[in-house]
Amino acid sequence: MDAKRIFKFLGELTRHNDRVWFKAHKEEYLACRANFEASIQQFIGRLGTFDPSVASITAADCIYRPQRDIRFSTDKSPYKRHISAFVCERGRKSIRGGYYIHLECGHSLVAIGTPWLPTNILTACRQDILGRPEEWRDAVESSKFLKYFGRPGGAAGDFESMDEKGFGISYLKTAPKGFDRDSDMLPYLRMKDYVVWQRVDDASFDGDGWMDHAEELCRTAQPMMAFINDVIADYD
Repeated sequence: MDAKRIFKFLGELTRHNDRVWFKAHKEEYLACRANFEASIQQFIGRLGTFDPSVASITAADCIYRPQRDIRFSTDKSPYKRHISAFVCERGRKSIRGGYYIHLECGHSLVAIGTPWLPTNILTACRQDILGRPEEWRDAVESSKFLKYFGRPGGAAGDFESMDEKGFGISYLKTAPKGFDRDSDMLPYLRMKDYVVWQRVDDASFDGDGWMDHAEELCRTAQPMMAFINDVIADYD
């Protein structure tokens, strides 16, 4: 990946986030997007070696559009300050868990999982965690998983304020309604999402070497994601 070129463009876009500037530099955006897409397509090939569900996905279906949804935001800048891709069996708009690559100046990361589950599916996930506790613990309490992502913790906030690594973005203060607050699985029941992430240095994306570490992170988190996707499959 030509990360230097991509981050140069993103840095300039951050300073000149308006439609006139973007239109004047659209060819550069398209060149950066094409380079990013080619790199993501290569990475999908790696993901497919241990997760066949994404082996036939095309990178073009995974990359998000640059325009921001500003309808409900106080920030009216029209374009995202990052470029990202969500590699998922059902596409980038699916509620299923997937592999997320996010390039943003000073805030790049790799994340795995699904962040926004409807209440009924979230409840079903919690019930399955209680019903299959050993399988869940094997997925999220291995030495590698804890090394890369840690245990569930406090709210992480947005990308700019997130910690160096984490498991879960937001949590209930206590047990969800209908669940035992004394359960030894409470840390997992309080979770409002099942996402893990690790921040990555911007410079590490230059070339193809970034795929080695990203693949290791994705391999480690895949059992957790597969567990949750197994529940989601009953609803989509």
